[in-house]
Amino acid sequence: MYASREDIGYDFGDDSKVGSKPVKPNPNIDGGWAWMIVLSSFLVHILIMGSQMALGILNMEWLEEFNQSRGLTAWVSSLSMGITLIVGPFIGLFISMCGCRKTAIIGGILNALGWILSAYASNVHYLFLTFGVTAGVGSGMVYLPAVVMVGQYFQKRRALAQGLSTTGTGFGAFLMTALLKYLCTEFGWRNAMFIQGAISLNLCVCGALMRPLSPKDVSEKYVVRSNSVENQAKVLSHSAETIKSNGALSEELEKKEEAANEDVLDSVQHIEIGGKSRNGRNMYGLRILKAVSQLTVTVRKGFAIWYSSYFGAASLFTNRVFVAFIIWALFAYSSFVIPFIHLPEIVKQYNLSSQNNIFPLTSIIAIVHIFGKVILGIISDLPCISTWNVFLMANFTLVTCILTLPLMQTYVGLAVVCALIGFSSGYFSLMPVVTEDLVGTKHLANAYGIIICANGISALLGPPFAGWIYDITHKYDFSFYISGLLYMVGIIFLLIQPCIQKKQPNEKSTEEAQV
Repeated sequence: MYASREDIGYDFGDDSKVGSKPVKPNPNIDGGWAWMIVLSSFLVHILIMGSQMALGILNMEWLEEFNQSRGLTAWVSSLSMGITLIVGPFIGLFISMCGCRKTAIIGGILNALGWILSAYASNVHYLFLTFGVTAGVGSGMVYLPAVVMVGQYFQKRRALAQGLSTTGTGFGAFLMTALLKYLCTEFGWRNAMFIQGAISLNLCVCGALMRPLSPKDVSEKYVVRSNSVENQAKVLSHSAETIKSNGALSEELEKKEEAANEDVLDSVQHIEIGGKSRNGRNMYGLRILKAVSQLTVTVRKGFAIWYSSYFGAASLFTNRVFVAFIIWALFAYSSFVIPFIHLPEIVKQYNLSSQNNIFPLTSIIAIVHIFGKVILGIISDLPCISTWNVFLMANFTLVTCILTLPLMQTYVGLAVVCALIGFSSGYFSLMPVVTEDLVGTKHLANAYGIIICANGISALLGPPFAGWIYDITHKYDFSFYISGLLYMVGIIFLLIQPCIQKKQPNEKSTEEAQV
């Protein structure tokens, strides 16, 4: 019997009280402007993730231009991809202070600046700073808000919405590869990066579309979720109670800080009113003081929310299942990246280059990956299906494919396994949904920032580790076997923790009965 996806969620407040209130649902949740948010996120995935998947074109140009080793040159692309994800927790701080819209617009400008400055690179180390760090941080500042906003605007169709928006990665891989190849051929790689920087300014437009929901709309979303749950969660009830109590404590602290901050602003406003009879210079100074005070209040409030999420009483790390989710993320992403790197060499080793040139195996993964995201999203949104169970089944399928891929020595066999890898890796679109189910919409930005940070570490270290294994064994097989086994360890953590969480309340009730 399947449980609903809220069975692993955290609902704040009393369900019985909330459910008794008649609430008119916001038309923008699951409809209306929500689909503009999906469009915005889709374009973000094309411009950021699609461009990063096409960096192989520029990597060849950099090798020819700077005459550096392949390993050193490859770090430019690895830094850009890794930093985009690793900065997630820090981007959560920006979102807490400025909101998703402003964060994304600033990130779009920073990303475009990184591309444009890279056009003037004189060596690879210059690209480390301009493209790896600058463009990478900018990409992270746009990517995380794009995912978070979809989670805020959707309740019933969250998985489908995330699936549709993240298909931009697959489309972007094809579009950006063709675009960069054409630009490099016609104008050279420096002008190509300059033009790509201009195109990246469209990320600011995508950010402008991220219209924030009002606090009233967010509360209505919580009511809709609580009304749709027939059987309250039992698997993670102990952990949910912990988050509720800690959340209440942090909210009390926030209210105290807000009261103190309001007193400061009121005093400034009082001085401003009293000073109207004075000259204009004093009025101008008071306006500046008021603006600085308001900025200070916003920064302090955002930092307090960010700090409490990670280190305070309501820390996300008190949720054991979420911690297991982080451990899983440390091993998962590299298992998806490694086939893209080593498949061409495996094809050459098995003398299948002629068939692979007609229809590359990596293209099979990319194409099926698009359909996998959408189909898994539709399945997860069915009332009788648990998103958590779909997520686990997709992970089991992917790890099985990773372990069996080296055993395939024919093009047909490799194509079938690659198709399964592409489809099962569609669970990436479910990651924001599962994260939201674990911690709630309020903590989604900070929580998902931690998850993609773990994915970034995996993407940054996984491929070099696989190359190191090849240097020792002179076989690609062991790279797949070791990454697959590490991936399996992460999945086991996901399976063990819910069982522990389920067992703890039972033990507690038994002890109370004995007393």
